[in-house]
Amino acid sequence: MTIDQARERAEEIQESIGKVIVGKKTVIELLLTAIIAGGHVLLEDVPGTGKTMLAKSLARSMGVKFSRIQFTPDLLPSDITGLNYYNQKEGEFVFREGPVFTNILLADEINRATPRTQSSLLECMEEKQITVDGKTYVLAPPFFVVATQNPIETAGTFPLPEAQMDRFLMQISMGFPSAEEEINIMDRFIKDNPIETVKPVISGGDLIKLMETCREVALHPSLKSYIVQIIEATRNPSKISMGVSPRGTLVLVRALQAYALVHGRNYVVPEDIKELAVPVLAHRIVLQGIGQDREAAIDWIGRILSQIEVPSEEWKKG
Repeated sequence: MTIDQARERAEEIQESIGKVIVGKKTVIELLLTAIIAGGHVLLEDVPGTGKTMLAKSLARSMGVKFSRIQFTPDLLPSDITGLNYYNQKEGEFVFREGPVFTNILLADEINRATPRTQSSLLECMEEKQITVDGKTYVLAPPFFVVATQNPIETAGTFPLPEAQMDRFLMQISMGFPSAEEEINIMDRFIKDNPIETVKPVISGGDLIKLMETCREVALHPSLKSYIVQIIEATRNPSKISMGVSPRGTLVLVRALQAYALVHGRNYVVPEDIKELAVPVLAHRIVLQGIGQDREAAIDWIGRILSQIEVPSEEWKKG
């Protein structure tokens, strides 16, 4: 797949999702970037802002399987992965697949489940496989987790540990619509649900080709140095308890390649790094005396970006 073909496919997906989701161009663009980069996304927002509809629209537009799990305190790991049960008719144990055997998995209100259940997603997200009773089952590609959590409610919730947060390529907030957008939402949904009209514009195979093409996007040596300076600044021991790990560096690079591809380029530019720094890096930072405070982390990244000189080159040469 060429860069131009990849851009066309990305535009078709965004246009398809835009038939359902009103006015969230940046959110849709970031979500598509994460998917093409092969990463998972954490959507943090209050209920009713369209998180579930966004994930469903994405799956329908790509023509891939979609599953949803409502996370609750009594949810068990086997409710996610599946389990072995004894089939009396056959006289043997049979594995029943859980909802994780899909392409796009919506983990709704993930912070309502216990840490034990949350951790059952770790192997799925990182290794793209699960292990049940000592036997490993590989998840068919593509596989992505779109998890949601409510930033306001704390009663009955279990905050995601740093190890789990680091598995998400991006953390994104939907935000409330503007007055004009809310009127458009009413007009769009007043008669029927537009999600029912969404048809696949690409296939799962096309998505895998997009992911492969993404790896061909060039990253100039000067931008590699620029990225390392940003990452090292997040590891300031006087201000930060935990900075961005090497894993965070690698996923930022992959996200930058995908973001450039979505914009029809075969090379990364400094503006891409500035756009993705917050959604990719903020949730990986733990500040001293504050802990996981997203607003404080966003402010810290803003300071870092303002203090580091932006390189100037001919980026097309890679």
